[in-house]
Amino acid sequence: MKRMLVMLLCVLFPLALFAGQDGYKVKYDGGSLSSVKTGTELKLLIQGKEIHLVNKSGDVQVIPASSVTEISYGQDVHRRVGAAIGIAVVSFGVGALIG
Repeated sequence: MKRMLVMLLCVLFPLALFAGQDGYKVKYDGGSLSSVKTGTELKLLIQGKEIHLVNKSGDVQVIPASSVTEISYGQDVHRRVGAAIGIAVVSFGVGALIG
């Protein structure tokens, strides 16, 4: 009897964890959605051939999956890398003039 209970819990517990996920938390970093400001936190839901973006107030933006041309992920690092390269060029240039 205990063995059956343990087996049942081993199956049901992981299923309950997956049932709790109803999308992904994302932060909008700009693009073609004029109604969404950059930096807005959204929930991304993928349902069939549509992508739903829901904000905190419950407004939904529905995007057909076939119209998506680009998605980026992670931190937006290229801005910081460009700034670092600019600072390096300026600081090494000043060092050459002094020497």
